[in-house]
Amino acid sequence: MRILYLYPVRAFGGASKSLIELYGKIKSNGVAGTVICPPGKASEQFQRAGLRTIHTFGLSQFDNTRFGYYRGFRWFILIREFLLLPFSFLALLKAKQVKPGFDLIHVNEATLLSLGIFAKWFFKLPLVVHVRSVQRSGNHWRTRFFSYLLRKYADEVICIDDTVRRSLPADLPCVVIHNGLILASETDVASSQGHNPITLGYVGSLLRLKGIYELLEAVRILALERGLKFKLLIFGENVRNLAGFRACALKCMGFCDDVEKDVEDFISRHALQDVVELRGFAPDVRDIYPLLDVLCFPSHLNAAGRPVFEAAFFGIPSLVAMDSPLDDAAQHEITALVIDQPTPQLIADALERLISDDVLRKELGYNARLWAQRYFDMGQNAEELYRVYTDILKNAK
Repeated sequence: MRILYLYPVRAFGGASKSLIELYGKIKSNGVAGTVICPPGKASEQFQRAGLRTIHTFGLSQFDNTRFGYYRGFRWFILIREFLLLPFSFLALLKAKQVKPGFDLIHVNEATLLSLGIFAKWFFKLPLVVHVRSVQRSGNHWRTRFFSYLLRKYADEVICIDDTVRRSLPADLPCVVIHNGLILASETDVASSQGHNPITLGYVGSLLRLKGIYELLEAVRILALERGLKFKLLIFGENVRNLAGFRACALKCMGFCDDVEKDVEDFISRHALQDVVELRGFAPDVRDIYPLLDVLCFPSHLNAAGRPVFEAAFFGIPSLVAMDSPLDDAAQHEITALVIDQPTPQLIADALERLISDDVLRKELGYNARLWAQRYFDMGQNAEELYRVYTDILKNAK
């Protein structure tokens, strides 16, 4: 079984990790994967996982997610997407030369749906669309058009959890397959408890939408106003590094923040060098979570990200910003503390509870590990993905 994956991002993050780990399981069933993607850390990890890579300058995306949909200055992003179309088509043409060819196309981000539809026509192959982000809801024509395209052209729609599924029309045929994760050992879990001082962690790309600025302000409140003793370790880096006029223009329109520099400036301005530490990119989560007691995920995306699930496997509870979470995202006061919006005050109040209450923190961590084993077992979720592939190919004959 030969699968052509489309993946649009240079940075190595949750979506690329999930694809790599699921592929690591299904390739033992005879699946051979090729991925079209831009060069970068994600591409490097794809190659290490045994995926053949076809590099392109970029892939055209059209965004209708709850956070990223077009409005205001964000309409200018469409200029970039149209400029990337020739590179996208050229990459597909390169893939067409690969012999013996492919059996199925898997779009790893729903923002690539339009390109996936073209690839479906170009290769005359079935199309799987992986929806990883909460989509924009309501009765807007763009949302209706996105749903129409999914319904008409996708041979299978995969949602990563029930929250994402809920953002799509109820009558749209979908399957929920949770991300597979590497299980932590009992030794890892034992080493993840009770650091002195209590250690908080932020894991992931440094993006404004991940709530990093609100988290820093909450840390300032806790350390300087409330006098709590703790540390915050930040594992991540900027998604892109731009310089010159282009960087200035993008920053003015709100498309490009030098978050790493902003974090460094915040630490310096408030003399938080003994509290907050930038650790940079770490490719292996097993080097991260044994250092932590609490995972901070105060995102604006109204979803629980991959770090929440990873931390849970290590018996680590999370602080999550999410409105009305479903059971497979986060369980308030069972596996995590959930706040309905990522404001510094709410983040600070929740983190104070987790820092100060050893019993609560350990109870949440214990529950989180059991919860993660239930929803995110690698073998089970990889089997479900492989079953999707085989069913589609059977029906295509």
